[in-house]
Amino acid sequence: MRETAQIRPSSTAVVFTSNFLEHLPTKSAVLATLRHAHTALRSGGTIVALGPNVRYVPGPYWDFFDHHVPLTDRSLGEAFVLAGFNVETSLPRFLPYSMSQGRQYPMSFVRAYLRMPPAWRLLGRQFLVVGRSSGPAAAGR
Repeated sequence: MRETAQIRPSSTAVVFTSNFLEHLPTKSAVLATLRHAHTALRSGGTIVALGPNVRYVPGPYWDFFDHHVPLTDRSLGEAFVLAGFNVETSLPRFLPYSMSQGRQYPMSFVRAYLRMPPAWRLLGRQFLVVGRSSGPAAAGR
């Protein structure tokens, strides 16, 4: 028997996901996950998603067995809308491909990078998409 998580409707203000959605098995699973997030969010709640942008992280990244759904800022923005969110921010290039493997960057470096949007266009390989819930999730979506 398959268990499903119980969602407490309108119970949180923010949902954050980083480098997760591409690990889901299908686009339908991505959409279902976003709809669950929408249900959990209060009216006006925020969803923030970071992930590898297939336009800028091609090839070997997608060779990993657990990477299933290639996304871009545009395709995720479309999924946000289908799940009931209003897209507020959509940046195709935000963070570098990886800031977690190997070298540890000092926080001063991270803060400086975040204050320099021109560097995002040069080094960014991951998207940032921010959406806002406009109200309760519609039944039967």
